[in-house]
Amino acid sequence: MTPTLFGRWQTRLLLFATVGVLVTLPFFLGLTTSTSGSIFFFILGYVAIFGIAWDVIYIYIQQFRWDRDWPGVFQLIAGIWEALFVLFLIKIIGLPGIPRQDFDLGAFALHYSLVWLAIYLASQTLMRILFPYWRFRGGQWF
Repeated sequence: MTPTLFGRWQTRLLLFATVGVLVTLPFFLGLTTSTSGSIFFFILGYVAIFGIAWDVIYIYIQQFRWDRDWPGVFQLIAGIWEALFVLFLIKIIGLPGIPRQDFDLGAFALHYSLVWLAIYLASQTLMRILFPYWRFRGGQWF
């Protein structure tokens, strides 16, 4: 599938709102005791919001590939880049809802890794099984 920009946005928001929230719930409920649980939902929201902007860049870069497609391994690499970007913003600039003094890098790394891995696996397997026509519409739902 070659996703359209609107398809990427719709799929990203759907996966973050479902899979991302499910993975974030244990962190919110106290899986890690070093930080406030609400921080993890702020992180999830920031990654989803910044991802909308990143998707514009990813679609642009995709145009230079010979098959105009975005392999799954690129999605994993993009996840690393997005984590570093959000981490930079939290530590250097600061983001509302995430106090720097309460920020735990280990909890962030664990939470982000589990969310990104779950979303990646869901997009590569579950979405293709449950919604077979999703692929043929460029990832668009509406």
